[in-house]
Amino acid sequence: MRKPNELLTSRTRVEPRFALLPLEGIPYSRLPEWPKGAVRVLAGPALGARFAEYLLDLPAGSGGSHPADGEIESFIYLLRGTADLSIDGTGSRVAEGGFVLVPPTSSFELTASSEASLLLLRKRYEPAAGIPMYGALVGNEREAKGEIYAGDDGAKLQTLIPDELQYDMAMNIFTFESGHGLPVTETHVMEHGLYVLQGKGVYFLGSSWMEVEATDFVWMGPFCPQSYYAAGSLASRYIYYKNVNREIAV
Repeated sequence: MRKPNELLTSRTRVEPRFALLPLEGIPYSRLPEWPKGAVRVLAGPALGARFAEYLLDLPAGSGGSHPADGEIESFIYLLRGTADLSIDGTGSRVAEGGFVLVPPTSSFELTASSEASLLLLRKRYEPAAGIPMYGALVGNEREAKGEIYAGDDGAKLQTLIPDELQYDMAMNIFTFESGHGLPVTETHVMEHGLYVLQGKGVYFLGSSWMEVEATDFVWMGPFCPQSYYAAGSLASRYIYYKNVNREIAV
């Protein structure tokens, strides 16, 4: 938040194929399924995305739920705090760095056991003939081994959701040491919802390099040219979504 005597400059960019959204410009709102949560909407169809993503701040003892509706799958990543989770009546504890993927055939309830912040991504599940529905997935990023990416030991990729055909989405975490980045300008059919967890760097979006830092959100639509280069004293980390493993609708 800027002081009254400061100019209202902004790094925010919203274009047809991408958006860079610093949190300072996103107001809080509320959701019926998370009645006591302070919610910031990061992405949705109004932006051009085919998914919805939220940043939720939860007071201790509050939470949310979603019934099995056969249509919407949910991914949750805990940024801080702890929470109690129940999926179809089976309980577990989720700590910082924990993640949950709930299929559309399951219901879930999550209650913060301490003050907590989380990312919630919701999308419509895409069934495929002959591919069975997956079961709920609960884990922690610490259990996901960081693999060296493209032969660069300063770039590590953690795959949170198995790369198997029953999953129609991927959630990954990239970690780049300062001075390292993606080796090419990517241009592909998958879209991304990306949240910067730590550090800073420059992202190439469309035709320009843009500064990004922790808590920024980036949406990249299909075929948006994109690349990244890490800078600063800390390694930079971001978690990102992409749609995968399905035929392209024609």
